[in-house]
Amino acid sequence: MIIRDPLWNNIRVDALALQLVDTPVFQRLRYVRQLGLAYLVYPGATHTRFEHALGAYHLARLTIALLEERGELTGVSLEERAITQAAALLHDVGHYPFSHALEEIGALHHEEVATPLVLSGPVAEMLTSMLGTGAPERVLALIRGTSESPLQGLVSGSLDLDKIEYLKRDALMCGVPYGEIDVDRLLNSLVLVDEPATSRRVIGVLEKGLSALESLLFAKYQMYRNVYWHHAVRSATAMYKRLVDEALAAGDVDARALSTFDDEGLLHRLARRGSPPLLSALRERRLYKRVLECPAAELSGEALEWIADDRTLTTATEDRLATELGLSPGELLLDFPAKTQMLGLDLPVVRRSGEVRRLTTAGLEGAINLPVLSEQLYQSARWLRVFAVRRIDVPRGELIERLVGIGDRESGIGNRKTSGTADRERGTEAP
Repeated sequence: MIIRDPLWNNIRVDALALQLVDTPVFQRLRYVRQLGLAYLVYPGATHTRFEHALGAYHLARLTIALLEERGELTGVSLEERAITQAAALLHDVGHYPFSHALEEIGALHHEEVATPLVLSGPVAEMLTSMLGTGAPERVLALIRGTSESPLQGLVSGSLDLDKIEYLKRDALMCGVPYGEIDVDRLLNSLVLVDEPATSRRVIGVLEKGLSALESLLFAKYQMYRNVYWHHAVRSATAMYKRLVDEALAAGDVDARALSTFDDEGLLHRLARRGSPPLLSALRERRLYKRVLECPAAELSGEALEWIADDRTLTTATEDRLATELGLSPGELLLDFPAKTQMLGLDLPVVRRSGEVRRLTTAGLEGAINLPVLSEQLYQSARWLRVFAVRRIDVPRGELIERLVGIGDRESGIGNRKTSGTADRERGTEAP
């Protein structure tokens, strides 16, 4: 079967993939927006996890075919290749409504949510029937990045196909020129190599593909700076997180059921609370205003990570500050995006001499120092922001110093709780 796609044109779907696509688990992704609330800023950003997952599957099939054509897959069974393609297709089935936002308030990471969806029910039955006993577990291991498969790096790793797909698709649908990646060069530079330290066969990249890897880094930086962490997108996301937080605290929504909703389904459930002000504001695009912002590069160390990691402390601080500034609880919101890596690097590079060297955070001689550049770009894209229901004057220096002080006290106590939002490349995307 062929599915027409605006990004990749024709996506060929085999019999197993077609059956998996037709399951309720996968069909829910039709109604989960890929970029959450970014459509409030970029009207075209209404594409969903459904088409992104199909695109990741398409790139997996294409890459496996290229590796086979070059004789790279000797010893990799047809079953292993099919398992990898299924994992690429199913990698996002655990996503919450509006994608990653709820992971920022402490909900389980979407890869954890995917566990029962892959290991039981119709998805598991189809995988077992078509690929044999143990197939669901092998697919899940690839999704979670714990597989021993030589093809693990295609599904979850430094250079997984998920990144390439979402950056290209998100740029296209947002109508921005920031997602330019030399996809053809990158895919044609992927190889299977023996890892120097362990002799395991893993996905690596030819040295000639490093320039294409650089294009991926620059595209990701520009998308984070201009789309994913756009101030209005983060305002809407902060409002949405607070809205769901309040519903969970009131018992109006069961945290265990969050992953069963699609975007509109969750909004309808939240409306049962009598149309909370935050919900009405999101529906009508009355977004909170920036009253303070500061780039991460100007902030010290880990002092403000609690805003991303400790939801209880963040909410309490928001309400205390709101009261002091003449606002009501919930009318002032703090935002510091969960810490991620602009490009987590840990993959073997085949030098032109044939030598295999690992590209890590230490960099690689003779090439742009991607790890250092990645960190610098990340620091310039990530901003601390304070949003309020209306424009108010805040004491900028004093407020930042106060927030840093809270972080210093909390880190000293050692009782911070993490939300599980570490990027899987994300990740996550994270997108």
